[in-house]
Amino acid sequence: MEYIRQTISSTKLNNLFDLPPTLRNKDVEVIILPIESNTIETPRQKLHLNFVKGSPLPDSFFDPLPEEELQAWGL
Repeated sequence: MEYIRQTISSTKLNNLFDLPPTLRNKDVEVIILPIESNTIETPRQKLHLNFVKGSPLPDSFFDPLPEEELQAWGL
């Protein structure tokens, strides 16, 4: 399994996480691990994009992406 492990300043994480006061303005270790895509099930729901005018999105818009597209995005 590939992962990333890096020590960085916690100030770089301010916009990503609500850090506890004890971790602010300190160097922290960040570990990024992949998760299996089948371990997290999220309910699918149709999005209503109010800024899109014209015909509604087809149901196929919500279909999973083909394997080639996922690989192109590094997923």
